[in-house]
Amino acid sequence: MERREVVRMSEFSISIRGSFSLRESARFITGWPPAEGIALASGSDLRLAFVRDGYRGHAGVWLRHENGTVRCELTGARDVAAVSKQTARILSLDHDAGDYPAVGERDPAIGRLQREHHGLRPVLFHSPYEAAAWSIISARVQPTRALATRGRLSRELGAVLDVRGQEMAAFPLPERLLELDSFPGLPDEKVRRLRGIADAALSGELDAEKLRSMPREEALTQLRTLRGIGPFYSTLILVRAAGARDELPAGEPRFREAVRDAYGLDEVPDEATVSALAEGWRPYRSWVAALIRVSASRPLVVSPSQ
Repeated sequence: MERREVVRMSEFSISIRGSFSLRESARFITGWPPAEGIALASGSDLRLAFVRDGYRGHAGVWLRHENGTVRCELTGARDVAAVSKQTARILSLDHDAGDYPAVGERDPAIGRLQREHHGLRPVLFHSPYEAAAWSIISARVQPTRALATRGRLSRELGAVLDVRGQEMAAFPLPERLLELDSFPGLPDEKVRRLRGIADAALSGELDAEKLRSMPREEALTQLRTLRGIGPFYSTLILVRAAGARDELPAGEPRFREAVRDAYGLDEVPDEATVSALAEGWRPYRSWVAALIRVSASRPLVVSPSQ
């Protein structure tokens, strides 16, 4: 049964350090399957519906870019400061990107892409919790089926919010997943794995700031202890949810194909060649990787068999 949260309206703004385009963010999510339904783009406006950090409820945010500031209208939460911080992380606005153009100055191929997608920053999963849950739901199934299952979970166990006139369903809180015994479209093993994700979230293992502050291998090792989370998805959670800025994707053939296209190479480069090129992308290797993927017009997330 749908659960509609009491509507509370607040406003806040997010300061921008370095170049940023909300329009590019909106374009980014239109090509990213996991964003469907929980992040809606309309021109230069953006709407988000998500589980709040700390799992104390849900929030809906309508964003617009005005005079060098991202102005936001909040629905469904009282803790404006916490939601503002989380929204900034989702849009990668929690980083000072003043030195990001220097990457393009050193590397002409990247400079060209930065000009073509001026102000693009990666849009992240709303939280490591939601990224981990999506990883379980989407593994070994077609994206359309995974999206349909997540949508039903959100409407039946999450919250439906009116975000600036648009009805959006936010994912269930961990407590609701812990109560789950079965659900249409989810095999019993995936239900067990989702309960494990919920338990890990409530235990603090999926806290974004904690994961980002840990040494890389320690964070990835901790994530891989979660049932159903292997090397691919642990990296996804760290980079595309916790927001690690300087991580290089590994083991992704489509990304290497995109690198070939971006640099005009005759052949698809091997991992060593990509790693060598990426030395010039520091300290923004995650951002440049997202930029290269967008420029190639290829899916940003692949659901491999694990």
